[in-house]
Amino acid sequence: MNRRAVLRGAALAALAIPVAATAAACGTGYDDSPDPLLPLLEQAEADAAAANALAGSNPGVAELARQVATARTAQARALRTEIDRLNKPRPEQTTPPSRTVADIAALARRLAEARERAAGLVPGLPAYRAGLAGSVAAGCAAVQQLAPELGAGQPGEVERPSTGSLPAEAVDALQQALAAEHAAVWVYGLVSAFLPADFEKGLDAGAAAHRDRRDACERVLTAAGADPRPPEPAYLPPRPVSDEASATRLVVTAETDAASAWHGVLERTDDAALRRLATQALIGSATRCTSWRMEAGEQPAAVALPGRT
Repeated sequence: MNRRAVLRGAALAALAIPVAATAAACGTGYDDSPDPLLPLLEQAEADAAAANALAGSNPGVAELARQVATARTAQARALRTEIDRLNKPRPEQTTPPSRTVADIAALARRLAEARERAAGLVPGLPAYRAGLAGSVAAGCAAVQQLAPELGAGQPGEVERPSTGSLPAEAVDALQQALAAEHAAVWVYGLVSAFLPADFEKGLDAGAAAHRDRRDACERVLTAAGADPRPPEPAYLPPRPVSDEASATRLVVTAETDAASAWHGVLERTDDAALRRLATQALIGSATRCTSWRMEAGEQPAAVALPGRT
């Protein structure tokens, strides 16, 4: 070997050391497990296809099935965007969900399963993904609220977690959620003067739900050493309330604001118990919002991803 070849070999050897070290570090530090959101995506895509197929084969439930398909397609799109962003390895062998259902009852069961699966993932995901999974769970609940055949029904009281101290970011998000709950309680009281007697049950249930979430929020803030934000003496609606139509629109706004605030909590805390509380509150506002959007004639009646801008 001449002198030039010796020098070239030495230079390449020196470069190989850090490259090999970097490769070794990457090999041990990279999580190559399948994306936990992938089952949610596969189920959303299969549900959308099944709902579209049911709409084509059963005219009696066609409109309802199409609304399910639209919502699940939107959820699948958001999930795919996030999954593609991380680009984790795909499992080699999977059994995809069926893309057909026998009837609307089977579609309702699939919505309930998707809701529970998404909500179950929330406590263990990174913050941004926790918000997305919580929004998918709430969106499934919102779609279920479209009709009794899909499993319509309001969730009960939320948990009362004992979280202890929380970082400032989580406390601030909780204060915003508390402010939204105070406003919602006030709104339900205001609109009762403009809505007929057949709204009484829904108004009472909605106000009680927001008081329940308000109390849970205050308890968590107090345990964290923070002073819960007090309610305002009154709130300024975005538009004057003067009749039934403007009253129902205001309730939609209140539920939308509450959903957005609780979604913000999901994205700003790592505490699993607090995330469960936020998910339950988000689902509650999503279901009530569907009912009020139907009353207001707003389309789509069910928001596919509640809380997300």
